[in-house]
Amino acid sequence: MALYNFKKIAVVPTAKDFIDIILSKTQRKTPTVVHKQYKITRIRAFYTRKVKFTQQNFHDRLSQIIQEFPKLDDVHPFYADLMNVLYDKDHYKLALGQINTARHLIDNIAKDYVRLMKYGDSLYRCKQLKKAALGRMATIMKRQAANLTYLEQVRQHLARLPSIDPYARTIIICGFPNVGKSSFINKITRADVEVQPYAFTTKSLYVGHTDHNYLRWQVIDTPGILDHPLEQRNVIEMQAVTALAHLRAAVLYFCDLSEQCGHNLDEQVKLFESIKPLFANKPLIIVMNKTDIVQLDELPPEKRAALKSLEDDANVPVMEMSTVTDFGVMEVKIEACERLLAFRVDQKVKSKKVEGILHRLHVAQPKHVDKNRVPCIPESVLKKRQAAAEKAERKRKLEREIEVELGDDYVLDLKKNYDIEGDQKYDSIPEIWEGHNIADYIDPEIFEKLNKLEQEEHLREEAGLYDYKAPELSQTMREIRQLAMQIREKRAIMKEEARVTKASTKPVMPRTAAAKVRDRSVAKLKEQMEDLGVDMEGTENAHFKRTRARSRSRSEHAAKRMRVESQSRGRSVSKPSRDEMGIKDVAMKTKLKNVAHKALKKKIAKKGLKGEADRFIGNKMPKHLFTGKRGVGKTDRR
Repeated sequence: MALYNFKKIAVVPTAKDFIDIILSKTQRKTPTVVHKQYKITRIRAFYTRKVKFTQQNFHDRLSQIIQEFPKLDDVHPFYADLMNVLYDKDHYKLALGQINTARHLIDNIAKDYVRLMKYGDSLYRCKQLKKAALGRMATIMKRQAANLTYLEQVRQHLARLPSIDPYARTIIICGFPNVGKSSFINKITRADVEVQPYAFTTKSLYVGHTDHNYLRWQVIDTPGILDHPLEQRNVIEMQAVTALAHLRAAVLYFCDLSEQCGHNLDEQVKLFESIKPLFANKPLIIVMNKTDIVQLDELPPEKRAALKSLEDDANVPVMEMSTVTDFGVMEVKIEACERLLAFRVDQKVKSKKVEGILHRLHVAQPKHVDKNRVPCIPESVLKKRQAAAEKAERKRKLEREIEVELGDDYVLDLKKNYDIEGDQKYDSIPEIWEGHNIADYIDPEIFEKLNKLEQEEHLREEAGLYDYKAPELSQTMREIRQLAMQIREKRAIMKEEARVTKASTKPVMPRTAAAKVRDRSVAKLKEQMEDLGVDMEGTENAHFKRTRARSRSRSEHAAKRMRVESQSRGRSVSKPSRDEMGIKDVAMKTKLKNVAHKALKKKIAKKGLKGEADRFIGNKMPKHLFTGKRGVGKTDRR
């Protein structure tokens, strides 16, 4: 298992900073001057170097990110599960995977554009290829903005995680919130864990270190665990579960005898039973805390009965303690350390390495035995052989083997191995529609009811219940209907003619053209209306508005215009000018001119204009900065 130092992971820049760093480095570390009179090979090499250098920098920086972040398959299971709880393993792996994909894409882009650069035949084309290559690399990195931001947040959080060595001698403290876990770790270590009289003061894992028998011990304070199913626990509780499950350590389960934590003794015992599988193969001690308020012997009989299941277990000692008066604090620490030491020694004795050392240290003295002895087979081997024989007997024959044995008597039965009791396996398979069994919705008497309904319908048809006769139309209604049909047909024809006329691309004669003949007239209108069936008698004196004829010649138009002009000249009153309209006398006119002049002057004086129509834009550059010879002295003003 690899041990990671999370505090040494380099800072992950944002996508914008990432691009700026790489492009700035390319500009600083590669040549910057090229001229079009250079040989084309030299120009190609110049821009190829730019593309390759940028790609290499992107590749190195992305590789550094991928390699420095811990791989969940390589780290200790404790850290792997802790990271899964804190950051979501799938999201974390997806972010690193997309960074890796971006690295490959950038490599492929550089490869493609370097290949294209060989065919660049001018400075301009080579430069455009270089610009396209760097632009596509930058675009890929912009798309990784969310992943880079997420990885930076993970890096910052990893750096704040406590340094927990999964292989060191460890004591884990667990229990309900507010039962005195943080107070105990503050007593026996130099850790300064916040202690408050309310639940969930400790929101993450805290690590302290202590000494016993000249050995170093790490003590882990876990957040409080509430008694509910594993899938309903929050991130704070899951950190404690992770520590309990994966660290080989001594476990101190704290109980609050005074019940000031807000949970009675029955709930604390239930929590112990629910998380007891996490204590498998770990030394365990139950600590009854807050004995300064109430001691174990002072408990009422009904509450003492709740603790009976804990006290009856001979392998799990129950110890009393008070962090306020320091009663039993050191005894609990010493007992936990001694039990963990003994447990670690037993584990090492059972391991293969110690067995090899013991074999080298032990000298065997063989005894003289009779050569005609009966072979001694261990009971475990005999049991294994018997189990293998029973398994071979229980092995189900293949259908092909049964067919070979029975020959012509063999009948294929596909339902005989169905996992259904009795003869139900041979029942007909129900017909299912949209998740429902159709048989559940069929009435057994449905066919009788259907026959009755059909007979009733037959009787109704014979009685003429469904016969329908449309009423006959009168002579007037028939004429109206026929007239309406003719109007609709005529209207459709006119609509089609208008559409064809409008859609035609032929040039249209102007309305003033003399040759154009208007096809509208009163006689034609009467004729059309009579065709449609409208009575037009008695309309001889009707007033049909006539339009003005537009077929005058140019000479007539010119004569009319001359008459109008001569009439306007002959008139004595002409139209007043705009600045005199609405003014009653000369004094008012003068006054208004002065007011307008002042308002206009105030408006344009700020801009230094000559009038409303002045569009002159002056030169705003100070002349002494941009003209003349450079004198002796500093030039930083330029």
